[in-house]
Amino acid sequence: MSDFYQNGIITNFHNLTRRSVEALENDLKQFSRTRPMGLILPSLYSELEGPALSHIVDELCKVPYLSEIVIGLDRADREQFLKAREFFSRLPQHHRILWNDGPRLQALQQELAQENLAPLEPGKGCNVWYCSGYVRASGKAEAIALHDCDIVTYDRGLLARLIYPVANPRFHYEFCKGYYSRIASGKLNGRVARLMVTPLIRAFKMIYGPLPYLDYLDSYRYPLSGEFSMRADVLDGIRIPSDWGLEIGVLSEVHRNFSTKRLCQVDIADAYDHKHQPVSEEDPSGGLNRMSMDIAKAMYRKLATLGVEMSVESFRTVKATYYRVALDLIEAYDHDAAMNGLKLDRHSEEAAVELFADNIMQAGAAFFESPRDKPFIPSWNRVQAAIPDLQDRLFEAVELDNAGDV
Repeated sequence: MSDFYQNGIITNFHNLTRRSVEALENDLKQFSRTRPMGLILPSLYSELEGPALSHIVDELCKVPYLSEIVIGLDRADREQFLKAREFFSRLPQHHRILWNDGPRLQALQQELAQENLAPLEPGKGCNVWYCSGYVRASGKAEAIALHDCDIVTYDRGLLARLIYPVANPRFHYEFCKGYYSRIASGKLNGRVARLMVTPLIRAFKMIYGPLPYLDYLDSYRYPLSGEFSMRADVLDGIRIPSDWGLEIGVLSEVHRNFSTKRLCQVDIADAYDHKHQPVSEEDPSGGLNRMSMDIAKAMYRKLATLGVEMSVESFRTVKATYYRVALDLIEAYDHDAAMNGLKLDRHSEEAAVELFADNIMQAGAAFFESPRDKPFIPSWNRVQAAIPDLQDRLFEAVELDNAGDV
């Protein structure tokens, strides 16, 4: 059974004694009769050659309740796309690959660009956005899950727990976020969430006062997880960020569109490990360096929409407050690691906090210097209003890529 309790903001599903995967899947097979389910997998071609994705596909082959699997494929030429078709061909479920770099989808991208509706840069957000449009056009699923393709500890129970709250017809949840302990190889992981997002949210609370949005965001146990699920119609009205702010942006959008009574989080895995991003101290365009910058900008934009007045001078206060809160948390993480026999390098932790603190300042400056910045991809509702047949033509393009010569 699961322990159901309300944390005051969103409903939290914490599995104290886990049901078997088979029991969960039996429920989900029953649910699928009235609420068909799908899965989105945003992927780079390089992940097909990595250690995780082949095992993920093997596990998905055993899943009995999915009506559709949609794979968004980035950074693939024609030969690589054909290899991807072969790679995923063993999936028994109906599945389609979006060849995002292929001529058919690129032609749609150019058409959207002419209407100022196209994603401005490639990346996970762009990938997920096109997959969302295809899912809505295909109409094969009413509950959708999404997870990353680099999970080396993957088992199909993760997917079952993730999609259960939005798949159960008796439940009223529109959106579910997955969380899990970030411990692997005897050490604490999840540095951006632990050392940047959590202390930054708490610094904002101290400076700008209590805000329902900040309390809401702080209630997620792992706000940067790449695993979430939702009712299919949620995809129509959210504006997805195209950069590393995707996860925070999605949480912000569902908070704007739905009552918190319809949002939840669920414990989906005892063990979780994936490809770890380098800090990239010397390269602001990559790794955790770029990620922390994009996340800070996403949070500044959201606060501005809530009427919070910010100034260049106030960012110095944000940086100083964040830095103090983050150092206090490092102390707690160090003690937690010692009690549990885990490794934690305090020097590298504090070096990361120093980098994040600088990026918080730079993100504030960038926010003020680009007042006309359009960081969000338009919602599919807006695209449908501007180009009513775009989703249908996206569906047709994907079908042709998957069925014919390319």
